[in-house]
Amino acid sequence: MQTLSPVRDAPLADLARMAHAIRFLSVDAILAAGEGHQGVPLGMAEIATTLYARHLRFDPADPTWPDRDRVVLSNGHGSMLLYALLHLTGYGHMPLDALKTFRELGSPCAGHPEYEPAAGIEVTTGPLGQGIANALGMAIAEAALNARFGDDLVNHRTWAFVGDGCLQEGIGQEVIQLAGHLRLGKLTFLWDDNAITDDGPTDLSISENVAERFRVAGWHVQEIDGHDIPAIDAALAAATADPRPSLIACRTRIACGIARLEGQRGGHSGKLFPDDRAGMAARFDWTAGAFDTPPALRAAWRATAAPGGKARADWQARLAQQGHAVHDAFARAQARTLASGWREAIHAFKARAAQEGKADFSIAASGEIASALYGVLPEMMTACADLEAPTNHKRQLSAFTAGDRAGRYIHCGVREHAMGALANGMAAHGGVIPLAVTYLPFSDYERPAMRMAALMGLPTLFVFSHDSIGIGKNGPTHQPVEIIASLRAMPNMLVLRPCDAVEAAEVWEIALAHATGPSCLVFARQSLPCLRTDGGPDNRSARGAYVLAQATGGPRRVTLLSTGSEVQIALAARDLLQAEGIATAVVSMPCWSLFEAQDRAYRSEVLGTGCVRVAVEAAVKFGWERWIGEDGGFVGMTGFGASGPADELYRHFGITAEAVAAQARARL
Repeated sequence: MQTLSPVRDAPLADLARMAHAIRFLSVDAILAAGEGHQGVPLGMAEIATTLYARHLRFDPADPTWPDRDRVVLSNGHGSMLLYALLHLTGYGHMPLDALKTFRELGSPCAGHPEYEPAAGIEVTTGPLGQGIANALGMAIAEAALNARFGDDLVNHRTWAFVGDGCLQEGIGQEVIQLAGHLRLGKLTFLWDDNAITDDGPTDLSISENVAERFRVAGWHVQEIDGHDIPAIDAALAAATADPRPSLIACRTRIACGIARLEGQRGGHSGKLFPDDRAGMAARFDWTAGAFDTPPALRAAWRATAAPGGKARADWQARLAQQGHAVHDAFARAQARTLASGWREAIHAFKARAAQEGKADFSIAASGEIASALYGVLPEMMTACADLEAPTNHKRQLSAFTAGDRAGRYIHCGVREHAMGALANGMAAHGGVIPLAVTYLPFSDYERPAMRMAALMGLPTLFVFSHDSIGIGKNGPTHQPVEIIASLRAMPNMLVLRPCDAVEAAEVWEIALAHATGPSCLVFARQSLPCLRTDGGPDNRSARGAYVLAQATGGPRRVTLLSTGSEVQIALAARDLLQAEGIATAVVSMPCWSLFEAQDRAYRSEVLGTGCVRVAVEAAVKFGWERWIGEDGGFVGMTGFGASGPADELYRHFGITAEAVAAQARARL
């Protein structure tokens, strides 16, 4: 059995000088860049030094070692704290020349950290609060993997550097509540409690006892002097020993060392000058030049990685001793290599759906597909925001709780923002495949997390129900007429909206195979007829769009384009036009971005040339111009919805086969 995050032998007396190495590298980089945020690296230098030198388990020789401790810089504007730490401890992707190009184009030292695990950067932070929620997800992933593989393979901690802004954002309270409820004892927040924000003292905008918020949520809370190294060391040890998640409230002085800015609002990111560095050097008796760390301090910093190197070697020996089944399952989960049989599970559902040909609630079909996959892919975990019954994705899963870490269904409560961000943390951690499930109108609560997933290229699966006016009587607050267009506008985000159960199987296959970014699987609440009778393994949706119904009786004159629940309307409109002798094809477009990636010849074949194009979707027109052209027709929404039965709403807003056919006739 390994010892978790052991206290090591780095003498406490040496740590103060080691902390100054962080301060001076940070100031030198900010001076070279002409801008930056010095408040965090100068204020948290002692905290970070004590963590890395005495408690953190890491190995720069293998930055992505699966059982390493995770470190999240949630207050990401203080990025030079992380870059200085990574350089000083010997990460190969963070040489001194990288620090000298801080904030320059192409530098690994971006203004805010970007996702690069091989460089020691676990997640992208910057939008405050995202990082702490990512850390929550990492702690959940660790606990789940520990339950599956045991202490010998998975037993590490998650640490987060946290600022006031992270805790003021609404997502902060969501994280505090859920982490406390789940009793994630390997999660520790190190709060830079400097009582200052960019505007001035924190009492300009808050008056509550922040630490007490954690206490009432069931956290272990310690309040210490964040510049007192023995106190920091003792607090870290106590946090490691406590079974609850821990907050260490570290009272610090922002921009500690810069006399002109220390403790002031300007300490956050006020411009630095050479005289500021000179004054700090005199104060701390620092004689080394710019970007120069004295050899003894360099050696001391490099030595902090030695215990982690030994821990990794011991871990590798334990992994090698596992049986083939455990070894292979662990390696497969870490590599996100999907187990054999996953496609077959989807294909079996698809064939059955095509054969039965019955109408089904679209989100229920998604739940059935997920259920078929749960048995094949034990790394799949589903998070849901208090919508278990209407979204139907729990199925045979048990709940992940404080008492049962083997559960794979996370009851997030009404906390969509935290849910999306913790799912990203789980994906970044590795070893699990996270789903975040809610209604599409509530995706706006998840939007910052979805954007971060796309930016990082994390394969998080966002699953949505209630995608249009088809939800009916709940009314316009729950009818997301504009949201699909906004998701399609997000770079590196697959947006998949299937028309029936067969396409539902195909979009699930696409999303699971897509490992370089997130996917939105958008399902209708209402029952949809089965439009496809071909249930074979060929994935027609994989190219984004395809001809669902060919024109007959002559050359194609009209192309009707649609997605999701409105494809059935396009098919009905085709029947009307074909009956009049107007050769009409219907194109189903479950994923615009995949279709746009196809070659011109395929796109022309699908869309048709020299013919009228009309699109129908129970959403706003924005973006459809790309496919229908300036002269194309559109049947959909021009404003928000209304409360009423779904079929009446479609007629009320003119989203009917007759309206689609009329748009086509008017353009012939």
